[in-house]
Amino acid sequence: MPTPDLLLPADPGVRGLARELYALAAPQPIISPHGHVDPAILAEDRPFPDPARLLIVPDHYLTRMLLSQGIPPARLGVPTVDGSPVEADGRTIWRLFAAHWHLFRGTPSRLWLERTFADVFGVTTPLSPATADAVYDELAARLAEPEFRPRALFERFGIEVLATTESPLDDLGQHAKLAADGWGGPGGRVVTTFRPDNVVDMEFDGWRTNVARLGEIAGEDTGTYAGYLAALRARRAAFIAAGATSSDHGHPTARTLALSPAEAAALYDKGLRGEADAADAEAFRAHMLVEFARMSLDDGLVLQLHPGAARNHNRWLYATHGRDVGGDVPQATEYVNALAPLLDAHGNDPRLRVVVYTLDEYTFSRELAPLAGGYAALYLGAPWWFLDSPEVLRRFREAVTESAGFYNTAGFVDDTRAFCSIPVRHDVARRIDAGFLARLVAEHRLAEDEAAETIVDLAYRLPKKVFKFGELS
Repeated sequence: MPTPDLLLPADPGVRGLARELYALAAPQPIISPHGHVDPAILAEDRPFPDPARLLIVPDHYLTRMLLSQGIPPARLGVPTVDGSPVEADGRTIWRLFAAHWHLFRGTPSRLWLERTFADVFGVTTPLSPATADAVYDELAARLAEPEFRPRALFERFGIEVLATTESPLDDLGQHAKLAADGWGGPGGRVVTTFRPDNVVDMEFDGWRTNVARLGEIAGEDTGTYAGYLAALRARRAAFIAAGATSSDHGHPTARTLALSPAEAAALYDKGLRGEADAADAEAFRAHMLVEFARMSLDDGLVLQLHPGAARNHNRWLYATHGRDVGGDVPQATEYVNALAPLLDAHGNDPRLRVVVYTLDEYTFSRELAPLAGGYAALYLGAPWWFLDSPEVLRRFREAVTESAGFYNTAGFVDDTRAFCSIPVRHDVARRIDAGFLARLVAEHRLAEDEAAETIVDLAYRLPKKVFKFGELS
């Protein structure tokens, strides 16, 4: 089970320094600037469902591992596209998961889940096939208590700001309820993020239908490129009114392209006619990143770019269960040439903030750190998704600090749908940073007082500043 020195360096001298630094980071409020928690969880504040539906069914880190061993997601309660039956009994799902708990040895999923059991729910019984029912019952008992409702946990977790992610087609009704309850809106504790992939990517299922719906919601004619841009600006304004401070773009590549208005309109019209091919779709996505940068200069939204995922690589999984259920894989991603058009146009403008992430860690030192260390507009996002493990978090600091320093990075992002894992994931990142800074102190490369200031900056002040979450206190 977890110890106070979890993930801290093994060397006793360095560990002592890391302990002191971690003690400064641990109590800092959590800034969660990118994630996928359903805002309805907090807007409605209903008790969580049974342990399986809370912790297993929606977590594709878990379900994909069992799929790799021949256990189909339907047996773990994951809904199907056609509505065909899936396992509905939470205890049955839990027992099946516990029977395969050994698959997660050494993985961050196991670390996060064990820490969630212990730190969030106070359940310290080790999970195994023999203890599955006992652990399930302990968790179920906690979930029935008022102290484990979503808003109560939000308070206990010490979350200052939580950003969710919504499409321009979302009515933001849950965020309106949060604002009415004093939780949302500009400067609120729960804010939205503008994620326009489904109306930008011509290869997205239903793109033309989505674009038409965008026009209806915004009151603009999206039958023209000019109307399309006006509709996007209108929806960005609505998101800002709901508290958004950033947009997020999950493109297959990091390519950017500065087209003339006439060239962009011709591509857009080709897409509306259903004649665009893959190259056209890539060019339009690339152009729109530059267009969104221009919009950010006008409205102030931070632009986040999350490229590099080969979406729905497991075609059977996509056909059976849909998007975002564990069928994506990372792929090699190029940044130096891909980002050049955007950076040529706006990279030296300090009013723009572009936070770039990667699923290709080999680009950390070769491309991304030098880029972030050389352009005023560019910040380097934390390792995310397949890379948010302790090992990669360590390698990230080692790879990027020499070129980008600490202050061209943007702080940790948990990127999670699993609300109850948020404090655990941030705690892991803080422990890794404490260990890295302690090593610099031990090697006489950094003074202790500077390390103490830096650990608080990384945990709290830097993400709050980069993502524009109010004035620093």
